[in-house]
Order: sequence, then C-alpha cells, then structure tokens
Amino acid sequence: MQQLSRPARRATLVVHVIVSVGWLGLTLGLLALGITAATARAGAGASDGAGTSGAALDLAGAAYRSMKIFVDWLVVPLALLTLVTGLVLSLGTPWGLARHRWVVTKFWLTLGAVAATVFALRTQVNSAAAAVTAGRPVPPEVDLVAAPAVALTLYVFLTAVSVLKPWGPTARGRRLRGARGRRPEKTGRAAAG
Repeated sequence: MQQLSRPARRATLVVHVIVSVGWLGLTLGLLALGITAATARAGAGASDGAGTSGAALDLAGAAYRSMKIFVDWLVVPLALLTLVTGLVLSLGTPWGLARHRWVVTKFWLTLGAVAATVFALRTQVNSAAAAVTAGRPVPPEVDLVAAPAVALTLYVFLTAVSVLKPWGPTARGRRLRGARGRRPEKTGRAAAG
C-alpha cells in the first residue's frame, strides 16, 4: 500500500483514536449495564413479597434491551471501524503491519476482539434481550458481566501498547531496517573482498 500523505495519516489517526476510545467507553457502559442486570436478577430471586421482584426483573430487562441497542448500533460498527482504521494506519505508514511486535500484537488481539464482539457478545446480548422481551427468564449461562470485563481489560492493554510501543521490531522489521541502512556498494561479500 502506498504511504499516506501527512494530512491523510493525521485524519486517519484521529478517526482511529476516536472510534477506539468509543469502543472502550461503550464496553465500560456494557459492563455497567451487565452488572445492573445481574444484580437486579439476583435481587429478584430474593423478593420481599411486595412486588420488588417485578421491579427488579423490569430493571434487568431494561438493562438487557439497552445492551442490545448499544451492541447492534454502536459497538459492532465501532469495533469494525477500529480494525479498518488500524489496518489503514499500519499499512499506510512506516510502522507497517509486520515490522514491529507491538503492531502485530495489536492487530491480532483487535481481530480476535472484533470477532468475539460480533459473534459471541452480540449473540449473548441478543439472547438475553429476546428472553426478556418474550417474558422468559434469561438463561443462566448468559453472563454479560464477564465478557465486557475481559474486553475492557483487553482494550486498556491495547491502549497502553499503543502509547508505550514496547518490544521492538520483528525479524522482518530488522531486515527492512538493515536493508535501508546499508549502502548498495557495501552489501554482501563482494564489498568485503
């Protein structure tokens, strides 16, 4: 891919940071809603007989329906945009996709997070929202606290990696750096002889 111009690189970087931070923030919101739903469901089990159980289930239902809106309309598009803008930045800048370990790490972890968001988290949220909409109890295997908690931890880690840029170049990155640093007349054995 051709290197991005400075204005294009900056614009892409701004979009990437905005969508990445948005994804992180929405995940924090999903965690708060998941905790609300889980504690409301637990509170519904310990009803005092004065209608508390119904109110707690209504709160849990509202939390699950809100999670569905967040995931369908915001989280999935932001996750995909994060992946796309990250790829454009890595391929259109000197950082490259396979030149630095931190970029490779971010790519694979982001790809896994996007896949987990689209295929696992979305499925669980849809299952919980459908259950409460139909008046059925949410299946006990649906845990919408653990997934956002793990995702939030991952996104904080990826943010730290973006800022700190640890681990140095990959073997490919070292080769490319070495090839750029050598002068053509001094390469290989012919220059030594």
